Amino acid sequence: MEKKMATDYDSPRKTDDDLSEDSLQELQARRADKAASIIDEDLDAGEVAELPGADLSNEELTFRVVPRQADEFTCTRCFLVHHRSQLASEKNGQPVCRECAA
Repeated sequence: MEKKMATDYDSPRKTDDDLSEDSLQELQARRADKAASIIDEDLDAGEVAELPGADLSNEELTFRVVPRQADEFTCTRCFLVHHRSQLASEKNGQPVCRECAA
């Protein structure tokens, strides 16, 4: 059985002439314009917005790594550490979280 995509009959149609007029440069410029128009409005005052494609090679990430606690387990399917309350089952002695078991 073949899946067909829904057709939006209200959208304007492009003719073959319109399709051939779109050059690669025009399409790249449109994509750049769309990417530049995306603004993250969830910034707090004083935060700096990073532009897409910014060079972060000189940045250093620092965070504290906490070892797995006694009441936690590592899911053998997604390899994430979860609290014991998220344990769905153990298959062949291997713990599986509720999300992966669903």
